[in-house]
Amino acid sequence: MKFGHKNIWITGAASGMGRALAIALSGFNAQLILSDRDEAGLNETAALLSKSSPAARILMLDMGNTKAINDAVSLIISEFKTIHALYQFAGISQRSLVVETPLENDRKIIEINFFGVITLAKAILPSMIASGGGQIAVTSSIVGKFGFPYRSAYSASKHAIHGYFESLRAENSKLNIRVSILIPGRVQTNISKFALDKKGQEYGKMDAGQANGITSEKAAKQILRGLKRERKEIHIGGKELLMLQIRRFVPALYYKLATRIKPV
Repeated sequence: MKFGHKNIWITGAASGMGRALAIALSGFNAQLILSDRDEAGLNETAALLSKSSPAARILMLDMGNTKAINDAVSLIISEFKTIHALYQFAGISQRSLVVETPLENDRKIIEINFFGVITLAKAILPSMIASGGGQIAVTSSIVGKFGFPYRSAYSASKHAIHGYFESLRAENSKLNIRVSILIPGRVQTNISKFALDKKGQEYGKMDAGQANGITSEKAAKQILRGLKRERKEIHIGGKELLMLQIRRFVPALYYKLATRIKPV
């Protein structure tokens, strides 16, 4: 993937990895479309972009609103004609036990993390195919590969991302649609602060493990390297990524560790 002079749409661009990647991509003179629910954060991101890059297109977007997503796609396609790449970072996490989590919280998390993400991808896909192809990247998590305490609905939503986008890739690979699934471990972002607790309210603090994770800027470098190489899975983080190998090759050890690791 070459980023120069491409139209690239990034969701979750108001902070964290979405913001960091937008800043990195602005150095390639890419035309960026930046979306998030946080208008102030989007404007802050736009102000941090390389001065030599085109002005970013700011678009407020709630990933839990299907109509708003489809309307946004119609608007952006009418303005830019072609979207060469769609990178999705918007999402919501969870900090509550299965037994104490109301079903409406489960539904909200899966609506945003799965249905919102696939709605946007499905709406963009036909124009991408018609223009000769493009790149789609969606954000999963290491808990998209295994279950983890206090993350039941979040983990489920990320498992679903893998199944859906691996299918999308298989169906459209001959049409030059390249799909990358981003698998972050511990990254210093606001995701735990805005996670839902058992009452459906914001958790309000950064987890200790996450606070010791890599910076969003370092994560963006790892993501950019993977996107350039069109990796099908891009692992992001530090030593915690070893859990992926433990789950795959020593599942008995994973089952033991999963009950012992402090989740929050």
